[in-house]
Amino acid sequence: MSAKKIKVLCVDDSALIRSLMTEIINSQPDMIVVATASDPLIARDLVKQHNPDVMTLDVEMPRMDGLEFLEKLMRLRPMPVVMVSSLTERGSEAALRALELGAIDFVTKPRLGIRDGLLAYTDLIADKIRIAAAARMLPARRSQTPGNAATTTEAPLLRSPLMSTEKLIIIGASTGGTEAIREVLQPLPPDSPGIMIAQHMPPGFTHSFAQRLHGLCRIAVSEAVHGERILPGHAYIAPGGFHLSLKRSGANYVAHVDQAPPVNRHRPSVDVLFDSAAEHAGKNAIGVILTGMGRDGADGLLRMRQAGAYTLAQDEASCVVFGMPREAIEIGAATEVAPITEMSQRVLAHLRSFGERSNRV
Repeated sequence: MSAKKIKVLCVDDSALIRSLMTEIINSQPDMIVVATASDPLIARDLVKQHNPDVMTLDVEMPRMDGLEFLEKLMRLRPMPVVMVSSLTERGSEAALRALELGAIDFVTKPRLGIRDGLLAYTDLIADKIRIAAAARMLPARRSQTPGNAATTTEAPLLRSPLMSTEKLIIIGASTGGTEAIREVLQPLPPDSPGIMIAQHMPPGFTHSFAQRLHGLCRIAVSEAVHGERILPGHAYIAPGGFHLSLKRSGANYVAHVDQAPPVNRHRPSVDVLFDSAAEHAGKNAIGVILTGMGRDGADGLLRMRQAGAYTLAQDEASCVVFGMPREAIEIGAATEVAPITEMSQRVLAHLRSFGERSNRV
């Protein structure tokens, strides 16, 4: 008996894109396009008719914007959605907003040579649909905005100069990670230790991601720049398409950004960042592995723990995809396992206990 195929509904106002997506998806043995729609209003009826497992959804469409439709869909009939976005600044901001609204992931439309470009993404698109079909649909959690400051409980200042200059927080994530990272960073006080982040994300999107977080957090958030010093109260995100690692320059921590070959099929790779933290920060680092498919970061988190670091893994119930954290937990890489809503509290509790021990010495 053959396995049940993943049923996909493709929504895009471009007949070419609908045709190409159908060709790509139907070429896979485990998935099939059950319907296509040129706009969200048609899609709404097709969802009821075909009950698809996954929807691919264009961002910019007539009659109803893709984001508006996504927001309504997640409220009325939550389902896994993979956004199809243009690789532009506006497209990247829209893709990040879609992830905030509950989309599982996104793929980018090539600017030129659409047919050949999209067909070159066949494996990537198929992988993202498989991940979406297996992903956990979590209830939307409201993010704090400047006009809605009461939605997140802010942690009080740490008030320990030694703690913030010596300690580092190192974070790795993949699918579902943009919202998980936001939940970790938002409550952190402005005197937090320096933070380095590897999030699996393509080039062109990490700048918008950093800007978005910068506007939501009390710490400063930016894309990492090669050679810059890692400062307290700042978070540095690996640029899409680049590895980020930690180096020492005298008494200072600095960011190393390069385009060495992918590790675990990823660049940036979480293992690359975690391994560098194990080598150069040791027990002064805190390692955090969040939601994502695969095992990137599991071995690196273990090496961080073996080097004396305190390590945290996100629990299954709060993960969109419990892949990377599960792999880390299974090999004993995690000191603790916690839901995403408690992650920042656990990190701060560890920092405060470290500060108290330092003050007693």
